[in-house]
Parts: sequence; structure tokens; C-alpha cells
Amino acid sequence: MRIGIFSDVHGNLDALTKVFEAYEALSIDRYVCLGDIVGYGAEPDECCTLIRERAEITILGNHDAAVAGRMDYSYYYDAARHALDWCKERLSEENMAWLKALPYRVDDPEHDIVYSHGNPLNPEAYEYVFALEQVREMQEDAPKLARANFIGHSHLTKCFALNTQEAIDVVGQRFGLRKGYRYIITVGSVGQPRDYDNRACAGIYDTDTETFEYLRVEYDIESAARKIFDAELALNFGKRLFLGI
Repeated sequence: MRIGIFSDVHGNLDALTKVFEAYEALSIDRYVCLGDIVGYGAEPDECCTLIRERAEITILGNHDAAVAGRMDYSYYYDAARHALDWCKERLSEENMAWLKALPYRVDDPEHDIVYSHGNPLNPEAYEYVFALEQVREMQEDAPKLARANFIGHSHLTKCFALNTQEAIDVVGQRFGLRKGYRYIITVGSVGQPRDYDNRACAGIYDTDTETFEYLRVEYDIESAARKIFDAELALNFGKRLFLGI
């Protein structure tokens, strides 16, 4: 089975549409969204609708939880709070109800996979996992992890392999899973990449070969940014799209 796994769309319909177009040419059997469909971008409702139609599994991201009233976001910085308030006013009743019901984590024991937005060991806390030091702190609990743990949240393309003896960085556009290790694989961001590559980023996992690869897709950044500017959301939300930061 080939699974298209993507995350952190953040209301960027231009990017999401192009990612789905790319997926359609690659014989994908199942779509999985790891959350943060809303926030920052100007088309949150449209993104929710499209993902509801396409994704077999969708995880609750922290921005989704904030908009759906499932977490306190008063401590977010002003521009982010404003964007979330703005999103609340623009989601349909159906999409709001959908966000309110999304899970924090989904286990797929058949393929030894776990899907979550942040740290799979504590998914409701939305802890980041983007540094080797953080992964080393998880080594003791490595046996509790699935073979492949897919996350988003950081908007980065950081991947790690670990067991109780060691934790290592995994580098590459495409890589296979080695025996004796559990993997934490960050799939990047569709709608707001922050790894200095402004193309939309998503992933593909082949359960038969236990191989993961990144998918990078060009999209109309100017269109996505203009929608943010026209919506009078924070200018930086649009400007950073051009830089991939």
C-alpha cells in the first residue's frame, strides 16, 4: 500500500490542490492528514472540505484544536490569535463539527504505524520533535513506539531512528526503514514550509517496502500570499511563503 501523508496545510488551498494533483499521478492508495488544516492561510474552510472528501484519516492539529474550542490559545502571539479568530468566523457548521470530532492520534496496527500531529507518546500536549536531543529523551520509551510514527507540527523535514541503545538522524529525500529501529518521520508542511524550500512538502510511505520519500510540489505562491494580504491577515504569513521559512 502507498500512503500519501501530509500535514500543516494552514489554509493554503493553492498548495493543497497541487499536492493532490501530484499524488493522483503516483498511485496513492490512502490519504492521511496529520492536522493543522487551518490557521495562517486565507482558505481554511475550503481546505477542510477538500480534506474531508479525500483523506481516510485526519488528525487534530493544535490550530484545529484552537479553532474548534478544544484548547486554550490565549498565550499565542497576537497575529496567530487573530488568524484563529478569523478562521472561526469562516468555517461552515459541518467543518467545525468535523474538527471538533477529530482524534489526537490514530494507530494502524496492521502496518505498525502511528499518526499524530506532535510527539506520538503524548499527542494531546502537541510537543515538538525536531531535534536529536528530544529524541534521546524518548529512548527509554522506544518500545512503546510503532515501527513508523508519522508527525507534522514543526513544518520541517526532520526524521529520526531510535531504539533503547541509540538515536540517530535520518537524512535523505528517500529512505528505507532498518531492522531494529523505530522511526519518527516528520512529513513537512503543505501550506507553510519552514525548511528553506518554498515548495509544498508532503510524504509517501510504501508499507510493502517500508520506504518513505518526500514529495515537493511547485504551486502559485503569489496567489496564496495575495489571498492572505487581501484578507488582512498578518503580512508575514504571506511573505514567508516565498522564502520557505
